[in-house]
Amino acid sequence: MKELSQRLVVLQSIGGLLMVAGAALFMWQPLAATVGYTVGALLFCPIQMLQRYDGSSFVIRRLRRQQLFGLVAFLCGACCMIMQVGHFGFTRRNEWVVCVAVGCVLLLYTAFRIPAELKKEER
Repeated sequence: MKELSQRLVVLQSIGGLLMVAGAALFMWQPLAATVGYTVGALLFCPIQMLQRYDGSSFVIRRLRRQQLFGLVAFLCGACCMIMQVGHFGFTRRNEWVVCVAVGCVLLLYTAFRIPAELKKEER
């Protein structure tokens, strides 16, 4: 996997923290939580997408596609959150929660599997 610079890692961490804070604060401050989550998703997802895998392992390529799908789910969650707070579009309830949950499950799964597969590939 392509390594990120230290500055990008810090920005990615800030984005992740903003996403968590935005998702947690939605019940009490929906507008501020939406702004925080959206800014966090716009920081976290593109930086995560910058990491590339140039090897030939089918398993790691599949896991990377799953990771990218999870990142798109985070961005869709931000869109659904904006539509819910702005009272426009198709979202009427908490559809953003489903998008965020799908993204979390996929990223959590790939966060453990990709390093294990990279270690296998090294040997």
